[in-house]
Amino acid sequence: MGTPLAGAVASPPVPEVTPSGWPTLLRRLEFVAYPAAAGAAFTLLALGVVTWLPALAAMGGALQRWRVDGDSRCFTNTVAAFGGYWRALWRHGLLSTAVAGVLAANTVSLLSRSEAWTFPLLAAQVGIAAAFVIHHVALAAVAGRDPDGAVRSWSAGALSLGFGSPARGTALLGAVISAVLLSLVVPLGPLLLGPSVPVLLALSFADPRRHTP
Repeated sequence: MGTPLAGAVASPPVPEVTPSGWPTLLRRLEFVAYPAAAGAAFTLLALGVVTWLPALAAMGGALQRWRVDGDSRCFTNTVAAFGGYWRALWRHGLLSTAVAGVLAANTVSLLSRSEAWTFPLLAAQVGIAAAFVIHHVALAAVAGRDPDGAVRSWSAGALSLGFGSPARGTALLGAVISAVLLSLVVPLGPLLLGPSVPVLLALSFADPRRHTP
């Protein structure tokens, strides 16, 4: 009797099963979906015009909960937190809205003129607008990290976060510009990601763990 073939031929190796890449892909998509959800809530709340600053702070609080606690309800958490931030920041929001209106009106007026003296004034308006943007992005992050804090402490923290380091302030301003420009390829991208990505970066800068060795 011949030797059984099964005994003479070695069994082929069992191919190793590699883990699917879906979890990694889904994890990466979270970094678009959740900030976009928070940005959508901010956009709806900011339709009241003078409500944009409390809405920005509420969005910062929702993004902070997602970063720290993994709470992915960024849209509903932004809406839920809005009332508390409105009560704290409505005066600040009114003043900031008035300042933004004056800056916009001055810029439009200066752009319509061609005299040489308008260029230094226009440069000054751009510089003030840049500082305005940096301060309010930092304020949203500081208020988002400390929802029970006082407006005075939020403002002081925003000044430190936004202007304590030239590199950090430049990065925040760059994040605002790049988030708007890069999200143009996405429908409503500037509205959804334009406000949320810079605030998310500011939250990262404000994280004490970032500074621990």
